[in-house]
Amino acid sequence: MQVVRLASEVDFAGWRRAARVLRAQGARPESLVWTVERELFDNAEPVTDAATTFVVPAAFMEMAQQVVLNRSLDRFALLYRILWRLEREPRLIENPADQDMARARDMAKAVSRAAHKMKAFVRFRRVEDAAKETYAAWFEPAHRVTEATAPFFARRFSNMNWTILTPDVCVAWNGQRLLVSEGADPADAPSEDAQEALWRTYYASIFNPARLNPRQMRQEMPKRYWRNLPEAALIPGLIEAAQDRAAAMVTTPPRPPSERALKAAQRHARDAPYNAGAPTTLDAVRAGVSVCRRCDLWREATQGVPGDGAPSAPLMFVGEQPGDQEDLAGSPLVGPAGQIFDRALAEVGVRREQTYVTNAVKHFKHELSGKRRLHKTPTQGEVSACRWWLDAERRLVRPTVIVMLGATAAFGVMGRPTPVRETRGRPLPLPDGVQGLVTFHPSYLLRLPDAAARENAYRSFVDDLRLAGRLAGLAATSP
Repeated sequence: MQVVRLASEVDFAGWRRAARVLRAQGARPESLVWTVERELFDNAEPVTDAATTFVVPAAFMEMAQQVVLNRSLDRFALLYRILWRLEREPRLIENPADQDMARARDMAKAVSRAAHKMKAFVRFRRVEDAAKETYAAWFEPAHRVTEATAPFFARRFSNMNWTILTPDVCVAWNGQRLLVSEGADPADAPSEDAQEALWRTYYASIFNPARLNPRQMRQEMPKRYWRNLPEAALIPGLIEAAQDRAAAMVTTPPRPPSERALKAAQRHARDAPYNAGAPTTLDAVRAGVSVCRRCDLWREATQGVPGDGAPSAPLMFVGEQPGDQEDLAGSPLVGPAGQIFDRALAEVGVRREQTYVTNAVKHFKHELSGKRRLHKTPTQGEVSACRWWLDAERRLVRPTVIVMLGATAAFGVMGRPTPVRETRGRPLPLPDGVQGLVTFHPSYLLRLPDAAARENAYRSFVDDLRLAGRLAGLAATSP
């Protein structure tokens, strides 16, 4: 038996050099024992480049780099056995039924999943008493993917100093380059920091009880990672309360318009576009929206969703359109995005009942994916058709400030395409003397891929709402 020593558990370059020499020497797979020690492979006789040069499929080398990161003890031997066979079976890698190839593919997939989980479930905590603001995280990857995944975190968090501690190896980013050191102990990681309370509030606010699937959730967020996730402590309670919350959402009826206003709207509609005289009350708006046929969105929606709030509010918020939960409830901004919106309002000291909240489009535009209704952005034609109702609400409420939540809302208010990032955060004069302000839609915050980006965008969103509150003369707190 010949012992092949590699420098580390992830020494792909060492395995490659050793495998090249061994195959040139004709060493059979069953005669080799692969091990990891703190010394390089040097027990093979030197051979010339010509003797060690051979070609293997690029797909095999890509797969081998993944397999080496797997924790399976036989990974090096398996790869050499496949390499040995490729000389005699050049199409081996294309054989889906071969046991060696099937096992190697499964090991590579497991490594890929481990890297994905690491990207999703690493949670940084601020290191107290550090000379420079630094963050650290403890993580226990299912396979040895820390070094391979570190460049992702360097790109994502390039503007902060951070360290990821794992039992295998630690990686750190100092703002310029990645540093690798030996593995650590969980006691080396910082304990809970002040940001985790905000993170738990955020997680609870986006938890949708109507879409709860515990089995699927555990597949995507395995329990082995829960001990490192601050939000995990909330999950049992959220699951327990989900059924009651979902039932309450379904059974809570929308606020209906008065019978008189509804009958008047039905007389004017008659299954044709609503082109009656402009409504003179918000009750008439609610009734008209419920039977509106100005575009075709009413056909697939549960109901029309008019605005809601103070009838003479100085501050009006305009969103894009009702979402899935708003369509069921008949009220604007009551789903996960609405919870973020309410939290931001509370943070700046503005009560929602002081404002008027509506949408540029009053019916939920969506497409079906199985049983789920997925949001679709309204077209400019649909926004223009519904602007008749938005103009009526503006005329009746007479706000002094209108906050446009997203690009669709800005188009509905101003009648022209308006990029959010180029215009947000500064007052824009509107033709009727009202001051406009463009900012993100709260649902945008929910779609951001990582916690740092969400927190930065949320803080900008809060700043915009604080400015709107001051412009409207409402009691908004100082930063």
